[in-house]
Amino acid sequence: MNNPQLNKHGELQHLLTTDGLPVRILRDILDKATEFVNVAEGREIKKVPLLHGKSVFNIFFENSTRTRTTFEIAAKRLSADVVNLNIGSSSTSKGETLLDTVDNLCAMHADMFVVRHSTSGAVHLIAKHVAPEVHVINAGDGRHAHPTQALLDMYTIRHYKKEFHNLRVAIVGDVLHSRVARSQIHALTTLGVPEVRVVAPKTLLPSQVEKLGVRVFHDMENGLKDVDVVMMLRLQNERMEGALLPSAQEYFKYYGLTQERLARAKSDAIVMHPGPMNRGVEIDSSVADGTQSVILPQVTFGIAVRMAVMSTLAGAK
Repeated sequence: MNNPQLNKHGELQHLLTTDGLPVRILRDILDKATEFVNVAEGREIKKVPLLHGKSVFNIFFENSTRTRTTFEIAAKRLSADVVNLNIGSSSTSKGETLLDTVDNLCAMHADMFVVRHSTSGAVHLIAKHVAPEVHVINAGDGRHAHPTQALLDMYTIRHYKKEFHNLRVAIVGDVLHSRVARSQIHALTTLGVPEVRVVAPKTLLPSQVEKLGVRVFHDMENGLKDVDVVMMLRLQNERMEGALLPSAQEYFKYYGLTQERLARAKSDAIVMHPGPMNRGVEIDSSVADGTQSVILPQVTFGIAVRMAVMSTLAGAK
């Protein structure tokens, strides 16, 4: 079965999901990101000309600050021309279809689209529609996928833990509504992590989640025991239908990450969160700001990882 993300040479044509991506491509992106981290740290002028003359269109149909900003910075550091489309005042709000919007932007000689959309699969639809020389990056679609977030998480883990083959990783929280969690699980298992755990109440887990190759825990203390990495998730209140939780306070009581619960993990375990954080709901401030937290480095690494993704796509034949 053909992978819609790869071209006929087996190179990355679009980045839509971590599901099914070959391990060689994942590792290549992580290796390239290391080079871009070194560029950012070692140069007064942080630009490289790899996307000079190319146009990158950021099309966000959902609100985002961190993701859109880091994509914009990444594209500009690659010397691309960046256009941020204000969807709230665009033609789609006047009835134009998604693909009509894309066609009009292609007519403006767009080379790359970075798309966030509330509907799962919308980015795949765009990737199928555009010409072969145009590349599409999924910046989050519905509950489905958020591949660059997963990749920057993998980079962060490798930076602090060096290898994947000997790790025990716990993903904690609202797995049911989280596109990040799905992308993390696919990336972790592809990179060879031997034990991936999901820790959540039954109401916040997808049915048959075990089929993704994870161990399920409903008890926070047992789920965190002896793990190397704790990946917290944001409660996706905007995607919840019905009363899945009694209250935010009740959630924190049983699933909030506190210093006491973190003590169940290994002493050198790292704590991650894709942001934005709900302090006092998913994570205690003393943990978020503590010595084991790598939440801010995740953001920094995110720019380098997105530069690596864009340069990889631009280099496809």
